[in-house]
Amino acid sequence: MECAAKGLVEEPCAGSAHRRCGSCGAVAYCSKDHQFIHWRVHKEECARLSTQMSRIDTLSQFPFTFSIESLALDHTVPSTRCLFLESIKVHLKGLWKSECICGPEISFVKDLSITAEWNLESSLCPCTEPENPVPEPLASWEDYYRWRSLPLHSPVALLLHWPLTLYHCLQLSHIQTSRYDEHSTLRIHYLGPEKELLQLTVFAELHALFPGVHLHIELVGPAVPRSRIQILILYWPQMPV
Repeated sequence: MECAAKGLVEEPCAGSAHRRCGSCGAVAYCSKDHQFIHWRVHKEECARLSTQMSRIDTLSQFPFTFSIESLALDHTVPSTRCLFLESIKVHLKGLWKSECICGPEISFVKDLSITAEWNLESSLCPCTEPENPVPEPLASWEDYYRWRSLPLHSPVALLLHWPLTLYHCLQLSHIQTSRYDEHSTLRIHYLGPEKELLQLTVFAELHALFPGVHLHIELVGPAVPRSRIQILILYWPQMPV
C-alpha cells in the first residue's frame, strides 16, 4: 500500500506506508507529517470509508468468480486455460479469444470489441431471453444456472463472472430495481476494465437480470480507448449463438 499523501507533498515518502488512519483504517501513511498534510483531503471521506471498512468481510465475498490457474509464464507452453478452451472447442473463437495467453493483448486494443459469438450450442449459453424474471436474489452459480436452465457443465461462467459480479455488488448495495420504470436509468461507474473490454457483449446479461431498467455503464481506466469512453446498455438485444 502506498502512502495516501503521495503526490500531494514535494518531499519523498520516508518509507513504507505502515501508519494507518486510526478512524477508518482504509488509508495508510509513511509518516505522521504526511498523515497531517493529507487530512484536509481525507477528512471528507473518512466517515464513508469507515462505514465501508466495517463491511469488509461481506464486500470481499464474491460468489460469482471463475478461475483456471495458468501453469505457463510465457507463450511457448499451453496454459491450463488454453487446454480447457481447446477441450470445449472454443479456443481463440468469438468471446473466448482473450481468455488465454494466446489471446490479444489489452495494450493493443484500439476500439472496443463487438464480438458476440458464444460458439456454443444454444443449450449451453444464455443466448435467448430467460423464461422468467429472477425469482429471488441469486447467491451462487448453481442459482444462476438453475434460473437460466443451463446444465452445470456449461463453461459460460468463465465469461459471465464480469456481469454477475456486478449484479452481486448491486445486491450488496440494496438497490431495489423494482422502483425503476422503463424511463429510469441506473448509472454505474466501472473502474479499471481490462480484458472485459474485449468481452463487452457478456454485459448484456444484465438486461436479463434487471429487466426494464436502463443501465448506463461508464468505463473508466487507462485501458479504455479514448474513442469509446463509455457503453450504454438500453434493452440490449439477445446475444447470438
